[in-house]
Amino acid sequence: MACYNKRQRQTGPEQVNDHIVAPLHSRVNGWSFPLHSFQLLTLLLYSYLAIVSFGIYIPLLPNEWRRVAYVVIGIVFVHHLITHLIAVTIDPADENILAKKNYDKPMPLFDRSKFKHVIQNQHCYLCEVDVGPKTKHCSTCNKCIADFDHHCNWLNNCVGSRNYWFFFNAVVSATVGILLLILMMLYVFIQYFVDPAQLRTSPQFESVRGNATWLVFLPLAPVETTAVAILALATLSVVLGSASFLLVGHLLAFHLYLLSKKMNTYEYMTQHRSKQHTIHQELNSETTSDQTCRTEPLQVTLYYYPPPPLSVFLLCITS
Repeated sequence: MACYNKRQRQTGPEQVNDHIVAPLHSRVNGWSFPLHSFQLLTLLLYSYLAIVSFGIYIPLLPNEWRRVAYVVIGIVFVHHLITHLIAVTIDPADENILAKKNYDKPMPLFDRSKFKHVIQNQHCYLCEVDVGPKTKHCSTCNKCIADFDHHCNWLNNCVGSRNYWFFFNAVVSATVGILLLILMMLYVFIQYFVDPAQLRTSPQFESVRGNATWLVFLPLAPVETTAVAILALATLSVVLGSASFLLVGHLLAFHLYLLSKKMNTYEYMTQHRSKQHTIHQELNSETTSDQTCRTEPLQVTLYYYPPPPLSVFLLCITS
């Protein structure tokens, strides 16, 4: 692509002052401090859904469904956990950074009076190495990322060519897993009002007196509870799961759209920013000396890119 011609490859920092104040040291991966609140929220949500699924609702399924649910949902959960952890742990830096970078060495300050861009002619003046044609310098990680896609706060790590497919697999497995959990909890919720006996097929229920007492954390550590508690927790879990499914499903749709167009997030946002800038110039050209219309250009940092509306994806698959 022409936009990756070596002479055109320029990446400027986000700030506009002459001396760019960067973090003292580069971050290695998603486990480098400080941890992001979104990263912790992701791990908490995963743990919560795993506990309520395998500890409460899968044991309530009929015998023939229970074994299938343990296997299918278990595989999806394990697959997501592994790919998520790998995407967090991998250092996504450019290969020249990995070969020469000393993460214990403080980063120099970027002097705009000497260089206009952080990366120019495929050389990073902060990392002080030559880099690949699609490499970008992330201001959050403070290093050059190979085939930079975006900085993901949920992973607390950059996503590039070295960990993109682990990131993508984590998104796919999260979407599939959450959908399966929502369907399972809806089944338990509806079946309670239709035929609650279908939810009490585990052998441990034979020792329970009356239908008002329910058991959770079967079969290893049965704990007595009430139907109200199970239904309330199912409602809460479905609400959380639905919100998560919309967010993760939107993200998956966005990356499927990008893959169909053979582009990455950074390229998409660069094109989007270029279009916004063109619109801004057209609006300014229509102003008169008596009436001026001032609009702010789109500001996009190098570390967060919101996905486009779902209409973009729907337009893609129908065109």
